[in-house]
Amino acid sequence: MNNRVVHFEIPSDNPEKAISFFQTVFGWSFQKFGTEEYWLVNTGDENARGINGALMKKKDPRQPMVNTILVESIDDYVQKIESAGGKIVVTKMAVPDVGYIAYFMDPDNNIHGIWEEDESAK
Repeated sequence: MNNRVVHFEIPSDNPEKAISFFQTVFGWSFQKFGTEEYWLVNTGDENARGINGALMKKKDPRQPMVNTILVESIDDYVQKIESAGGKIVVTKMAVPDVGYIAYFMDPDNNIHGIWEEDESAK
């Protein structure tokens, strides 16, 4: 596993307005995911460099934009993060039938996600 950034999340107070902005300016496409205010973002040609992500309704006024890193095991990386001076800010949670996500703060107080793919997640 190469632990690459594989996803981003853009929090928004007004998701519909933000979606319109990114569609108009960059031509991105959006697809609602699940029942929450969360839209998957396709940023372009899958064969070109770059990543896709999501746009979501802000859950906290201080919620930052987040890049998510693919890992083999969130449990293993939680230990590595904490041992290296990071702090888990949202514990591991399932995204049913897709995988697991957790969020951590690095020593400079930046928030990042870690993602574990697992289709059996419940």
